[in-house]
Amino acid sequence: RTDLPQAVVVRVIDGDTIVVNLNGMEEKVRLIGIDTPESRVNKRAEIQSREGLGDTQTILELGKKAKEFTASLVKPGDKVYLEFDVQQRDKYGRLLAYVYLQDGRMLNKEIICNGYAMPLTVPPNVKYEEEFRKCYKEARENRRGLWKE
Repeated sequence: RTDLPQAVVVRVIDGDTIVVNLNGMEEKVRLIGIDTPESRVNKRAEIQSREGLGDTQTILELGKKAKEFTASLVKPGDKVYLEFDVQQRDKYGRLLAYVYLQDGRMLNKEIICNGYAMPLTVPPNVKYEEEFRKCYKEARENRRGLWKE
């Protein structure tokens, strides 16, 4: 996907958020369409607990595994390509993107297909919604990643 804007990975914040250098600026990038368990205590971890993912401690452990999986796919210094959907930024100022690895695989899709995320649909950014839902279903049925237990 060399037709897309190129960025360089700075670090992985958690399973669904990375920091990249884009045109000389550090930017937080939220991976569109997926939601990984939180890796630190915050409001979202409490919500995930209420949604039945387990107690807060379990969520944080799952979040750590999701972050490690994401970090196994993107390392500081890696070149990635960013595809935007309808909205380019969220209310927190983060870039919203589908992130492509050097080998052409989409990071968002790799995370959900391997069982480390749930689908998160936030209209109008729904370009790969069906694909992500299908991947999620297959990951759960085949007990991949976080769904092993």
